[in-house]
Amino acid sequence: MTDRRLTRLLPVERWPTVAEAQVARWFQPVDLGPVRALTRTWVPAMVPWRATGEGLVTPAVLGWYERFAQGRPGVIVVEATGIRDVPSGPLLRAGHDRFIEGLSRLTETVRRASGGRTKLFIQLIDFLAIKRRPPKDKFFAQHLVLTERHREHLSGARSDAEVRAALAAADDDTLRQVLTAREFDAYARGLRERVTDTHLPHIAELPRVLPELFASAARRCEQAGFDGIELHFAHAYTMASFLSALNDRTDGYGGALEHRLRAPLEVFAATRAAVSPRVAVGCRYLADEIIEGGSHVDEAVEYGVRFARAGFDFISLSRGGKFEDARPPKVGQAVYPYTGPSGHECMPTPMISAPGPWGRNVPAVARVKKGIVEAGLATPVVACGGISSFWQAEAILGEGEADIVASARQSIADPDWFRKIQLGHGDEIRRCFFTNYCEGLDQSHEVVTCQRWDRAKGEPDDLRVTRTEDGRRTVAPPWSPS
Repeated sequence: MTDRRLTRLLPVERWPTVAEAQVARWFQPVDLGPVRALTRTWVPAMVPWRATGEGLVTPAVLGWYERFAQGRPGVIVVEATGIRDVPSGPLLRAGHDRFIEGLSRLTETVRRASGGRTKLFIQLIDFLAIKRRPPKDKFFAQHLVLTERHREHLSGARSDAEVRAALAAADDDTLRQVLTAREFDAYARGLRERVTDTHLPHIAELPRVLPELFASAARRCEQAGFDGIELHFAHAYTMASFLSALNDRTDGYGGALEHRLRAPLEVFAATRAAVSPRVAVGCRYLADEIIEGGSHVDEAVEYGVRFARAGFDFISLSRGGKFEDARPPKVGQAVYPYTGPSGHECMPTPMISAPGPWGRNVPAVARVKKGIVEAGLATPVVACGGISSFWQAEAILGEGEADIVASARQSIADPDWFRKIQLGHGDEIRRCFFTNYCEGLDQSHEVVTCQRWDRAKGEPDDLRVTRTEDGRRTVAPPWSPS
């Protein structure tokens, strides 16, 4: 019986023959500055929660990327990797020389598993502090800084203790009137630093310190053997926040579009200078923030043109994934930027509004690509978002909407799917349901796996395979052409 979830997927009447795949655009080489990828297939950065708590590479990290490499995509981009030497949970880091050894093992593993056919890039990220949502009584007793505004709205309360007690007893409608928007957000979602908090010295100095932090991390990554650096200018994090139209800093790094571009361009210049000419340096940013007051496609086109003129070797585009419209977390949890409307656009499911999730990001990507071409530039552009069909990818490339087509969730479901297409085994592809099972694990900071791995019909189940405590496979089932 056919799984009903498969009936909701993008129809694929047939997969290409070997001859069709050999001449397909998707499987032709592309130059990313100094790096030549053998195909235009791309596995974008995804955090699998497999590093140590100190940010070190583990055997589980090696296994995750080895499995992607066995499918021989043109490029794999390693997960968002922190540029600072600060605690950040089980996320990879490159903020100190001690990380080079593990990262070197990672590049060696991918080269061996892909037979040298896959280029390995790494995504470098900076992020600001974000706190878990505290209990209501604790927030008002310990975290809220009292002001005259609070006392004026609660005229019956005299002492600080009385004001705090009155606030803790108030309902949310009352609190929206008494608290500033920023205070209410900290109460309802947890305290979150923003690039506009220039009253905080470490935020004010971000433009001064970020270029060298990114450059030093990139230098270490080149030492570890990476072919390219992807600067993370997307979603909810520091560099995306500098680009955002919501950035109203008044120090020359916010406000007008020209000023919002300043920090990203300075980070790129420092990174480019820090690595050798044989290393590609590009970025990932948003074609549309999809939040009220945020940057949208017209500005994204201008960003792309400016990045191309500055010498970026590639531009990879996403959409959404912002804190501003995320769902308030439960007490004791941190806000997650993929739970609101912008997050749903970032990782759309078959249940999203028309025209559905399949290539939903592509029209915005195509506008950025068109702007770059019309400016007389040729910087390669990467498209992603609900890509799960060979014909879909070929159409995007054939229309000139992008130069490279990436696939995240489908590549998790079946890391061999590029190779299966090339070898004429398309009907053996294990298709992603796009239910965001993997995203739900990411949200709860659990080891990311795929529901399809554990029910892979006809695939051998090696009893020695590593599993999570609740029995989930940690890598996709093996495959070899029959």
